[in-house]
Amino acid sequence: MKIFVNSEVSTLEALLIHSPDSGLGKVVPSKAQDWLFEDIIHLDTMRKKEYDLYVQLLLHFLDPEVIKNYTPDPQRSFFKPNGPGYYKSDKVLDIERLLCEVLAIPEVRIPLVAAVSAIEECSYLEMEHFLKYSDRELSKILLTGMTEEGEMFFPPVPNLIFTRDIGVVVNDHILLTRPSKLARTRESLIAKYIFFNHPYFQEFRHNIIEIEEDEEHFLLPEDKTRRVDTLEGGDVMMVAPNHLLIGISERTTLEAARQAMDKLFQKKVVQKVSIIKIPNKRDFMHIDTVFTPIKRNVWVLLKAIVKPQRNNEEGWRDLQPTPMEEQVLIRTFENTDKGIVCREVENLEALLEDISKTDLACTEKVEFVYSGNDQFPYGEREQWTDSCNLLVLKEGVAIAYDRNDKTNAAFEAKGFKIVKAEDVLSQFQKGTLNPHEMENTIILLPSAELSRARGGSHCMSLPLRRARIFEK
Repeated sequence: MKIFVNSEVSTLEALLIHSPDSGLGKVVPSKAQDWLFEDIIHLDTMRKKEYDLYVQLLLHFLDPEVIKNYTPDPQRSFFKPNGPGYYKSDKVLDIERLLCEVLAIPEVRIPLVAAVSAIEECSYLEMEHFLKYSDRELSKILLTGMTEEGEMFFPPVPNLIFTRDIGVVVNDHILLTRPSKLARTRESLIAKYIFFNHPYFQEFRHNIIEIEEDEEHFLLPEDKTRRVDTLEGGDVMMVAPNHLLIGISERTTLEAARQAMDKLFQKKVVQKVSIIKIPNKRDFMHIDTVFTPIKRNVWVLLKAIVKPQRNNEEGWRDLQPTPMEEQVLIRTFENTDKGIVCREVENLEALLEDISKTDLACTEKVEFVYSGNDQFPYGEREQWTDSCNLLVLKEGVAIAYDRNDKTNAAFEAKGFKIVKAEDVLSQFQKGTLNPHEMENTIILLPSAELSRARGGSHCMSLPLRRARIFEK
């Protein structure tokens, strides 16, 4: 498979996802926050009425031959990785399918099971009998922590639906991340085994960059709640050829950001890296929860993180949110023949406008669509439910959540067509609409349960290949 990403907005050609597995339905209230959930979700609703529509959209845009014969099935066999009716696209890849195929490699199977038993602190001898299971059954156990009979051996990894966080393709390199929370350790381990061992990625094995813990971390005071070098994919954006953004946030540390930048500069993978420090708050989590690009000249973002709101509506004065601009710091580092040059950027809008004009050679006016249409308190409310976290399928066409009414109205005011996923899919299936002819459209995905998991369509995707933003 060809791996290449040099923008966030060019046509998406291949990506890695993970359909909600049974582990999501086993999250209990007492462990929800430990497993990084704010609430428990209803799994069937998430699967059948929300995520399955997301998968269908992806297939219509990326692999229409696979989806053209799809017929609804109450058993959902089309959507279940490794099942007999599974769609098995080579462009919309599910991590469960890749894990199953990696487990079929004899020299990988035993070390992976041993590694999982080590990090989960359970007996390898107890897990050893899992080796007798089929590749399909074993892959489910490693992801959900339980057998098909319902016996639980270790926790699920419910956050794996957010595949963005396990890695990022930067030009023709793969940056493997290092999660901040212990609940995501197994995700990182499984991702390493897949990227280093699956045939799809063999050509790029030497183009994999890993984030490592500080070499003297063992001399530091032990604190299991916070690692020194942590970086998650939601804090990394390949916004333009040779320009990468890295956020310092609740989940990504300065040390890891510097390590990633140094390794990328050393290998000359990119020329510029902008470091964006955002408030260390659960509200924001990653930079892709406060902004994402939609077109070369259009960005959706939370304005409150750019500058204080000054236009309060009558009656809200006492509820004025604390200004956050002093908590946002931006530095751009450029690797030049004379060494690394650093400059300070005034604010987030200035950075994004410069990316559009300088890095993406955009001559059109740069537009900003604000979360909640920049109305208090809707900006913060809708940002919490991922109004700024959109996946671009092709330039100007993106997937958003249907619940963010005022943000979607703001898109409409900027000339975007707002359509429901169900309506679009119906037209695709009837042949009355061609995905590749769509322009300036926001497709609304049902999101009652998905939004409870605290991640949008951008979080639920790891792009492996996009068309070049500039053809050579």
